[in-house]
Amino acid sequence: MQRNGIRVCDLMGDWAAFEVKYKTLLKYTADRYAERLRDAHAADAELSTLKQLRERLRPMVKDTVLYLNKQMMNPNCHILVEGAQSSMLDIDVGTYPYVTSSNCSVGGLCTGLGVPPHLVTSVYGVVKAYTTRVGAGGFPTELTNDICEQLQGIGREFGVTTGRKRRCGWLDAPIVKYSHMVNGFKGLALTKLDVLDTFDQVKIGVAYKLDGKPIEGVPALAEDLARVEVEFVTLPGWKCSIEHCRQFSDLPPAARAYVEAVELHTGVPVLWIGVGPSRDCIVVRA
Repeated sequence: MQRNGIRVCDLMGDWAAFEVKYKTLLKYTADRYAERLRDAHAADAELSTLKQLRERLRPMVKDTVLYLNKQMMNPNCHILVEGAQSSMLDIDVGTYPYVTSSNCSVGGLCTGLGVPPHLVTSVYGVVKAYTTRVGAGGFPTELTNDICEQLQGIGREFGVTTGRKRRCGWLDAPIVKYSHMVNGFKGLALTKLDVLDTFDQVKIGVAYKLDGKPIEGVPALAEDLARVEVEFVTLPGWKCSIEHCRQFSDLPPAARAYVEAVELHTGVPVLWIGVGPSRDCIVVRA
């Protein structure tokens, strides 16, 4: 954390001061990362462009901390905040060191937006009906067989930017329980249940053992997480398309049993169920 980043308030403020900050940062970067720096002589042209752009941006810029807190004083105002990435990628409570560089659990809402914790009324988790991960890191329920390939293909589990295949495995209930402990979910949105439509059997990882002994939570050490043993429950598949289901009662009994097993082993009610790729392919139980 260098604390020398240029912010939007700098761009909107005194232009002479902004130029000094910009050129100081450019020199700092050139001194340390010359091979990665674009043509330093383009600085004047870029500054000229930024000076024009800031006037276009000015009407769109607000003090968001002040704005949001004022809005939250209005009883008729409802604010929805969508988190990015997974709680398990949180820099502090995730599967360190295989994490991102910020707090993407619910705590990031307060630190990122300047929202006081007591005004956060409801937190909902979003979880696939199976588990995926991009890149390295512990993945106790990971599959490395043809079932993994089926999940990748049917679920289109490929990185949007990189195109990398996502690692796939059965739903990891201990991970969901841990995320619930950290975030305090009021309910879950269980997505991509339809990806499991064609399987004869479906499984849920329900407990961890380490050195043959049951453990609670998720091991803090990456080395320990890599060697946990998982206890699974196996349920029958439903072997039919659920894409046109809109009520919980429309789902085949085996699909309903799977959702209820998710609730049982995570301790969180499932309020929404994704049953297809379209926006309207949702079973609402809320």
